[in-house]
Amino acid sequence: MARTERQVSGDAAELLVAERLAALGWQVLGRNLRYGCSELDVLAIDPGPPARLVVVEVRWRRSRDFGGAEESLDHRKRTLLRIGVARLLESGCLPDGSALPRLPIAVDLAVVEPGQGGRLSARLYRNALAE
Repeated sequence: MARTERQVSGDAAELLVAERLAALGWQVLGRNLRYGCSELDVLAIDPGPPARLVVVEVRWRRSRDFGGAEESLDHRKRTLLRIGVARLLESGCLPDGSALPRLPIAVDLAVVEPGQGGRLSARLYRNALAE
C-alpha cells in the first residue's frame, strides 16, 4: 500500500528524532510500536542521570501557519498516549520479546519543524504528560 506524502514526512521526522537521540547516547529500543489503537513513535532509554525509559511522541509541522507542533498534542492524543504506555507496561516486554527495562517511565515530546536553509530542526520537551 502506498504511503501518503504526509506519512512519509512523519516517518522522516521520527527517524530524525531517533537518530539525534542515539547521537546523544540514548538507546533506541523501537519505533512505531503498536498497542491496540495507540502507536508509540519512539521508545528509548535516556541514560540520564537519572536513567529513564522514555516514550517519545514526535510531532512535526511544515510551518506554524496553523499553530505549532506543540499545540497538536491535544487531549485526544494525550489519552491515546496514556493508553499506549499502560499497554506497554502491561505487556512487560519489548516487541522483540525481551523484558522491559526496570526504569522510571516518562513521555517526552519531540517537535520537528523546518529550520534554517530548509533543514529540519528538532526540540525535545521532557515529561510532556506531566500535569
